[in-house]
Formats: sequence, structure tokens, C-alpha cells
Amino acid sequence: MKETTFLQAVNEALFEEMERDPNVILLGEDVRIWGAPRGEFKGLFDKYGPERVIDTPISETAILGGAIGAAATGMRPIANIMYSSFLGVCGDELINHLTQTRYMSGGKIKLPVTIMSYFGAGFSAGAHHSSSLHGLLVSIPALKVVVPSTPYDAKGLLKSAIRDDNPTIFLSHQMLMRRSLKDPIPDEEYTIPLGKADVKREGSDVTVVATVLMVHRALSAAEKLEEKGISIEIIDPRTLVPLDKQAIIDSVKKTGRLVVMTEEPSTGSAASTLSAIIAEEAFDFLDAPIKRINAPDTPVPFSPILEKVWMPDEEDLIAAVTEMI
Repeated sequence: MKETTFLQAVNEALFEEMERDPNVILLGEDVRIWGAPRGEFKGLFDKYGPERVIDTPISETAILGGAIGAAATGMRPIANIMYSSFLGVCGDELINHLTQTRYMSGGKIKLPVTIMSYFGAGFSAGAHHSSSLHGLLVSIPALKVVVPSTPYDAKGLLKSAIRDDNPTIFLSHQMLMRRSLKDPIPDEEYTIPLGKADVKREGSDVTVVATVLMVHRALSAAEKLEEKGISIEIIDPRTLVPLDKQAIIDSVKKTGRLVVMTEEPSTGSAASTLSAIIAEEAFDFLDAPIKRINAPDTPVPFSPILEKVWMPDEEDLIAAVTEMI
């Protein structure tokens, strides 16, 4: 095992997959010399050159459109859209072409495109550079949605996303990309299958399904709740599509209660979709109504004080669990 940051884990996964498969290419803004704003692509251009690490114009339409064309001809492109808020610029390519072509061609054309993008609040970047579009992305048929919370998960899931023959978006929370804290990951190669949840903490009283940064806030809340004699089980789906429903249902069977905690406005959220699934498929196991902990239905504020209020935190989870118990 070795100690690795989230950023280093992403960088390692990219090096390994480009080494393993010469059809893997990278397209995006400032990916060659700068290596993107957080530096996850640093070193790739030096090793793999201009034919595989391609700087593009400042045009999300061109980036994703070029990736779709490359994938249709046999390549396995990674399209860096930088901030997920900018996916609206290439909405036609995302909704009408990337995710529908394989279905509409009867499986004759596969588009193994991996979109990489930042999301998440926490450092006052304003709405255009902080939004979480999980609910929107989950609603797009045929798009796989990957949301890692740890360096170990980031590396294993990114490698699986790149190898997948279907369109996949890999979302990195900016606060995790900036963290210097390290976690152990294996020295040898490994992958994590898409659609396999992870129990980040076992518990008996309440099931908490949390994603990305909210996983860490839930773990912090769990320590404080334990002092009150309340035990929460924390499930990290790791991928929202495909969703490991069975892992969540098995946990709800044990605890009888469910809280879903995601960093996104409630209306139309991935948390809403997940809550509806459990209400439909595991209602008989619930001893209390499902609770959602989300942000308000507003854009992300720029003001540090307002942004802190906007983001769900451990105190919100502690209050919800305590009331539920």
C-alpha cells in the first residue's frame, strides 16, 4: 500500500490507462502544459505527445463533439469539460448524440467516452464554478455517473470508467481535489466495478446514504452521534448510475430508517430519485419517513458566509437523525 492524495490517484489512473491502451486519448482546454486547473493531467503530454493529449479551443461543444467522433471511429477518448456547469454549453452533444447513438444504431456504434469534470462548493468560486448537477445527469438515459469520495475509489472507478464501452461522466469534487490528506491505495493495479456501493461505516440505527464530500461530513457526524448513543451506517453509492440499490435496501432492512445526504438543491435531485426508489422497493422495511439533506433551491452563493449556510453539513445530519430517532 502507499499513501496517495485524491489528485495523485486520478493522475495515476490516467497514466496507467493511457499506457495500457493506445486508443485512450485526452481532449480539453490547457491539458498539455498546464495539466488543467488542478493539475490532474500533469506529465501526460510529456509522455504521450500531441497526438494523444490534445489542447482544444475554449469550446465545450468542440471538446465533446470531437470526443464523440473519435469514439465512433474506434478511439477511447477522455473529454475534460473542466467545470460541470459548462456541460450546458455542449448539452446537445451530451443529451442527443453521446448518450443516444448506441441505442439508436441498434448497438452498432459504441461511444466509449469518459467525461471528466469538477463540481462542488466550498471555496467561494460562485455559481458557474460550483454547481452540482447530479439530478440532471442522473435523468439522462444511458449516461453512467461516477462520484468518488476517496483516493482509493477515485483511481479504481476512473480506470473502470475509461474501459467501459458506454458514455460515463467522472465527477471530482473540488474540495477533495485540493485536499492534501492521503489515503492508502494498493501498489498493484486494481479496478472498482461501476454500480458497487461501499459501506464506509457500519451502524444499526439509521442508514445514511451520502455522496462525495458529504461522505466525509457524515463520518464526522457519526462520531458526534455515537456520543449520544446513536449508531449510523454510512453507505457511499460511488456511482449514481448504475446504482447499487440492493446495498441500500439491505442496510434499510437492518436499520429501518434512511437519510439521503447530497450536495445539490432538493428539487429534481439525485437524492430525490434515490429516495423514490427506496420508497417504492423497500417501503415495508421503513419505520420512519425518508429524510433528504440537500442544499436550498438556489444557485451556489459567492459570499463565503452564505455559501457555508448553503452547503449541507454534519450539523444538518445530526439534527435530522436525532429527530428521526
